[in-house]
Amino acid sequence: MDSILFIINPIAGNGRAKSLISIIKSTMEENKKKYDISITHAPKEAIKIAKEGISKGHKIIVAVGGDGTINEVATGIMRGGKGILGIIPGGTGNDLARTLKIPENPREALRLILIGNSKKIDTCFVNNNLFLNIASIGLDSEVIKNIWKIRSRINGRISYVIGFIRTLLSYKYKILEIEIDNMHLNEEVILAAIGNGKYYGGGMKICPSAIIEDGYFNVCVIRRINIVKLFLVFPSIFWGEHIKFGKYVNIYKGKEIKIKGLERLWLNIDGELKEIGEEASFTINNKGLNVVCE
Repeated sequence: MDSILFIINPIAGNGRAKSLISIIKSTMEENKKKYDISITHAPKEAIKIAKEGISKGHKIIVAVGGDGTINEVATGIMRGGKGILGIIPGGTGNDLARTLKIPENPREALRLILIGNSKKIDTCFVNNNLFLNIASIGLDSEVIKNIWKIRSRINGRISYVIGFIRTLLSYKYKILEIEIDNMHLNEEVILAAIGNGKYYGGGMKICPSAIIEDGYFNVCVIRRINIVKLFLVFPSIFWGEHIKFGKYVNIYKGKEIKIKGLERLWLNIDGELKEIGEEASFTINNKGLNVVCE
């Protein structure tokens, strides 16, 4: 009988992921399934635990946490050379799970894991950093910095909205050179989002036409726009309707993306902020990872 390893980030979702331990134990024992639980204690530890889990014979490695936890577990699986990623949403955003239509209800997510059906999704890299969902440059990264300051008190989608408003008060537009396959753009932008999945920021449908297993990126570029009009455009992102503002918003499709800036670039990579440098190079590996889903 195949054994399942659950890797739990105890601080994800302000402790929500940790609270799911009892549900995981009871469900697995009721169904007489072999399992192990490992709790992380430091950033990046899930990578090592997942890789070791593969070597010990665990077929499915389940990330219990948010998009950052999923990213780490996926990295460990890929380094292990085999295995299937499972997801129990336990973070604040859970945007990759939303794209994959994995239920937020933990018992329903566990049901999928016990059934064990999976499909291959694309894996993406920016300067050798793995991401499965979305990486973005610009306003977004600054918003993440402001969210860090308020998330201990305010959580979920509302924290993103408040972080966004705070960021507008001090944000400077980015001048970017963007190369999408053989197309070149020089733009003053608010943000550029490179999407494998559809959602980020706790349910904002930034790349509404993205397909997570088609081997292509969707690139959403929002050009410079005054603050009044930006407040009109911003709410529409939650429903993917920002694309109707064609004067300011464009969606492109491509396999290889390069972005250069006039200064060092900070990227929001699957919900985690990382300094990349003055140039970011994006590549995609078609159907590079098995994931449990419907």
